[in-house]
Amino acid sequence: MSKKSRSVVVLLAAVVVLSSLAGGGTAFAAGGAAVDQPWESVTVTGQGEVSGQPDRLDASFAVETSSSTVADALKRASAAAGRMRDSLVRGGVAKADLQTSNVSVTSTRKDDGAITGYTVNQGLTAKIRDLSRGGALISAAVAAGGDAARVNGTSFAIENDAALLAEARKKAFADARRKAGLYAREAGRPLGRVVKVSEGGPVYWGQGGQDRFAADSAVPLEPGRQQLTVSVTVEWVLDAPKAQ
Repeated sequence: MSKKSRSVVVLLAAVVVLSSLAGGGTAFAAGGAAVDQPWESVTVTGQGEVSGQPDRLDASFAVETSSSTVADALKRASAAAGRMRDSLVRGGVAKADLQTSNVSVTSTRKDDGAITGYTVNQGLTAKIRDLSRGGALISAAVAAGGDAARVNGTSFAIENDAALLAEARKKAFADARRKAGLYAREAGRPLGRVVKVSEGGPVYWGQGGQDRFAADSAVPLEPGRQQLTVSVTVEWVLDAPKAQ
């Protein structure tokens, strides 16, 4: 085959491939062999936001004790943690919703390195499902633990969030579709089928509410509302332009 003939064949093959790319799908090279080509598409990320009433309070407690010996410090910490745990159980918190979060033993030293005592920290987390009693339960637990008791923090959560998640996902997909439609119109192309969907996962954060501690009364707690955001990335095929 002459050089001119070979050039014509290569040119024809290129035209076939480019024609296929314009509409997406499978191209055919010279000789009839199939060549997979990527479709032309638009990929966007949409977000959906909803809010709901929290139905659970997570409280992080701890006890801290110090003594000249490890054994005594551990004994005092365990006793205080036990009293706090028992107080929460008496208040209606299920044992399955209580969990020891950490236990640590540290030493205190003089400037010359000599050990002068030991400090024990022991954490306890509680899931409180009766929000109306959350403040009273926290205050009672602190009172039971005495001077060794600590409250490291509290947070609200929505445990039964299936309906909210579904609503947020619908809003996120609709937001992505609106964006994709805009880009498709600007490009002069019809929006085709969805070829890929990827969720970024839900994100929660509080909205309003209070968390203050008063040693001589029930802790005043306001759950406010919990914000839930879902992000989704969707890829749509761009169909071939409609004939004029």
